[in-house]
Amino acid sequence: MKTIIAAALATTALVGTASAEGITEFRIGILGGENAQDRLNSNECLRAYTEEALGVETKLFAPADYAGVIQGLVGGTLDMAWLGASAYAATYLQNPDAVEPVLVKINLDGSFGYHSIGFARADSGITNLDEMEGKVFGFGDPNSTSGYLIPSIEVPQYKDGITMDSGDYFGEVKFTGGHEQTIVAVNNGDIDAGVTWADGQGAWEDGYNSGALRKAVDAGLVDMNDLVEIWKSKPIPEGPIVLRKDLPEDVKATMTALVDNMYDTDKDCTYSISAGESLGFDPITHEAYVSVIEARKAKSN
Repeated sequence: MKTIIAAALATTALVGTASAEGITEFRIGILGGENAQDRLNSNECLRAYTEEALGVETKLFAPADYAGVIQGLVGGTLDMAWLGASAYAATYLQNPDAVEPVLVKINLDGSFGYHSIGFARADSGITNLDEMEGKVFGFGDPNSTSGYLIPSIEVPQYKDGITMDSGDYFGEVKFTGGHEQTIVAVNNGDIDAGVTWADGQGAWEDGYNSGALRKAVDAGLVDMNDLVEIWKSKPIPEGPIVLRKDLPEDVKATMTALVDNMYDTDKDCTYSISAGESLGFDPITHEAYVSVIEARKAKSN
C-alpha cells in the first residue's frame, strides 16, 4: 500500500489535484467478465490513485451483470466506468446525456480494436462453426459487445441456416453470465463452445496480449493449449472509459489525465486495469461508436 500511495502522490503531482467541489465521493463501476473479487483487486490501484488525486473517498462497484453498471451510469449513481462498445451504446440509447467517452485502450500495435473469439476444447474435435451443429454455444452477457452483440450478427453470416435460436442450428444457445464464466464452462466441458474477447494479437498460448483469455491465463484458470479457436469476428472498436457528464469539469479533467498518464507512471496498474498488455489509454470521442449504436438499435427493433 505504501508503494501505491507513493505512486499516487507522484501521479497527483503530474495531473494536479481536483478541488472536487460538488462531489463528496467518487464511484467507479466495473463491468462483469470475471468474478467480483478479482475485478475489485484488479482495479484497487486505480481506486487508490483516484482517491489521492480527487481528495474524496473513492469506491469500486462490481455488479453481477453489465446492466448493473449501465443503470448506475444512467441513474447517476456511478461516476466512471470502462464500458464495452455495446454497453456504451445501451447507456447512450437510454440517456444520451448520461456519460461521455474520454479514453480508449490502445493495443501494442497502436490500434484500438479487438475481436470476439469463438473457442472450444482442443480435445472436442470442434475446429469451426460447421462442427457446432446441434451443439451448445455459450454467450456471456446480453449487453456484451463481443460476448453477444457482434457474434449474434456475424455468426449467422457464416453460412446459410445458422440462427441464434436454440434448437435451430445450435442445439442450445445459452448465456453464461460473463466472459470468465464462458471460459470456465468451455474448459470444464459444460458447454461445447463459447465466445469471449481478446485483442487478437500476440500468442494464443498466452491468451493473446490482452482480453478475457489473457486474464484467465494469468489467474491460472486455463491452459490455452487445452483450447482451440474456432471463429473470430471482424475488428470491433474497443469500448470507452466514460465519465458522468455532469461531473465538475475539473474532476473530469483530473480523472482523464490520471488514466491517460497511467502507462507512464505505473505500468503494473495499467496492465491490471486494461486486462493485459497494452500501451495504456488515449483520448476517444462518441463518434467512434456511432456504428455500434446503430447495430444495437437495429437489434432491439
